[in-house]
Amino acid sequence: MASNLLEEQIEDILRAALEDADDDLFIVDPSAEAVEELVAVATSVDTELPNIRMVADEGILKDVMGDFIVASNAADLIDAGALSMRTTTEEVDNALLVTRDAVMALVTADGRVAALTTEDDEFVEAAFETYETLWQESPDFKLRTPPISRVRDTLGAEISDQAESDFDAVLASLETARGDGDGLDEVTISLLVAAKNDVLLYDISKWGEDVGIASKATFSRTKTKLEDMGLIDTEKVPIDVGRPRLRLKLGDDRLRGANGDELASVAMSMLN
Repeated sequence: MASNLLEEQIEDILRAALEDADDDLFIVDPSAEAVEELVAVATSVDTELPNIRMVADEGILKDVMGDFIVASNAADLIDAGALSMRTTTEEVDNALLVTRDAVMALVTADGRVAALTTEDDEFVEAAFETYETLWQESPDFKLRTPPISRVRDTLGAEISDQAESDFDAVLASLETARGDGDGLDEVTISLLVAAKNDVLLYDISKWGEDVGIASKATFSRTKTKLEDMGLIDTEKVPIDVGRPRLRLKLGDDRLRGANGDELASVAMSMLN
């Protein structure tokens, strides 16, 4: 990358950095926006990715990875060996992108972002060694969210292809999946999709626990909350031995009439 970059959005700079880096790319002290955009861009590019090594503030990573959409895509990148994340408390003057060929400082001003770049051999070598050492001395960030590809594959295999399709449609309709008022969390999405497809609570909660979304107890508590709010109904299904199991149903005509990509907006309007 031979010159400074000036762009409207940080994703353009990150895309250029990913395409230009041959092997290693350090991302040091990124903002929350930069972390989100990195995951989005790295997930979407067609070119082979470099070895992306991120060293970030732990609080920023925890907050960003609280969004299931971002976290599950990051987990896919980690699973593929393209991304690793570590945490640090060390202060850095600017967010940096560091390759073996260039150092870029990210600077935001007046709604635009610039990557101020140097390719001075001596400086780049020193910077690369500095941040490689920082990386080696920094603890791993433990991402507990499962990869989105595993979520999709197992949902289709263990529940149904239609449930997988509806799950994808709900995620695609959301900008964030946090469950904090800005979106639905992954457990709520799973239960709504299960109810749309008349799935047993036992089956969806077992799938969710096995794939790593949440425990059966969390699924049960969330089901009760959604049932109390009228989003979900249940009906008892007798079994040969033991207590009857519960089949999930959508509990409101507005939800029953919604397509997969409409389900989230209808549910959020009812929750809020």
